[in-house]
Amino acid sequence: MIKRGIIGGELSVDSYVKKENGSCPLMPEEVGLLLRAMGYPPKTRIYLAGSETFGGQRVLIPLRAMYTNLVDRTSLCSKQELTNLMGPETPLPMDLFQPPPAKSVDQLKEEWDKAGPRPRPLPPPPDRPIYRHEKEGWYGWVAEKDLEPDPSPIDIREEAHRLLWAALDYIVSVEADAFFPGFDNDGSGWPDFSSMVMGHRLYDMASARTYRPDRKYLAELFNSTSNHLYFPPRNWTISVREHLNKSLAEEGLARQFHVSKPWSFLSHPIPECSCITGKATAILDSEKGGNHRVHEGDDECPKWMEQSLKRVTIQDSSANEIESQEDETDLDGQKESNEGSKTVAIPSLEEDEEMDPDD
Repeated sequence: MIKRGIIGGELSVDSYVKKENGSCPLMPEEVGLLLRAMGYPPKTRIYLAGSETFGGQRVLIPLRAMYTNLVDRTSLCSKQELTNLMGPETPLPMDLFQPPPAKSVDQLKEEWDKAGPRPRPLPPPPDRPIYRHEKEGWYGWVAEKDLEPDPSPIDIREEAHRLLWAALDYIVSVEADAFFPGFDNDGSGWPDFSSMVMGHRLYDMASARTYRPDRKYLAELFNSTSNHLYFPPRNWTISVREHLNKSLAEEGLARQFHVSKPWSFLSHPIPECSCITGKATAILDSEKGGNHRVHEGDDECPKWMEQSLKRVTIQDSSANEIESQEDETDLDGQKESNEGSKTVAIPSLEEDEEMDPDD
């Protein structure tokens, strides 16, 4: 694979260094501990979205023990509902794997005769069975062929099913009360599932509870209390709450602006203008130890645009003043008309004396 150029770069990976740098996703157990530190009760319903979890159901055991209402699309939707989501499909022919044909007795005898001069070694043991994954798929492509084969109709249909399931998870994640990403901003330059959900929630409902954790900082917190994760000290819980609460506020938005904005507008759809008119807000950068600006890199708007904006604001203020004056005059007119109607409705004393029936 190295000679063919399929794999390049450094093959030896230190998982501990990657974890400390924040390059590894959060494990389900770590997410459960963070949610418990934030005060979420054990009966909270959690929807597991995204692709298949690395490690399968085994790594979900700690999270399911802390939050028993852990569900996904397979537990919420029945098989019939998932089938209705995919729609009617034409049945495909069965792709039966054809193993290599077995050698006949004559072929084996011919090979034995051509084996060479005697004394000959004993005949080799019978061949082991050839499995399908050795001739097809990724392993078969690398071991048997130089070029990647075209996908079969079954592979194309399975990929379409995965896209529909990802779309279902996306809709549930966008409409959820709170969203906690286990992994985002992988550094590839392409928006991932979590980044797209966070950007959509920010654009559609900015007040929604969307956590934007810093995995590097969380790795330091977990390393500091690795011996007693399930019974952490009080200061550890306070640190987790402060960090996650800040990720919900302006500090989290500023961090996402520098991490996600250069790669994809959909991952962080603010600001929507190409220039700024005022001074950007300076926020303390805990990582670099200095000040950075939220709108760093944006150009300042030209002077004519600022002057036009000032004129528009002045016109709006004058229009509002005129409307307020008109409203005041209308109110005065209504008061005068009401007073006049009151004076007309109340008869005078002379009329009362003339119309008195007792006289």
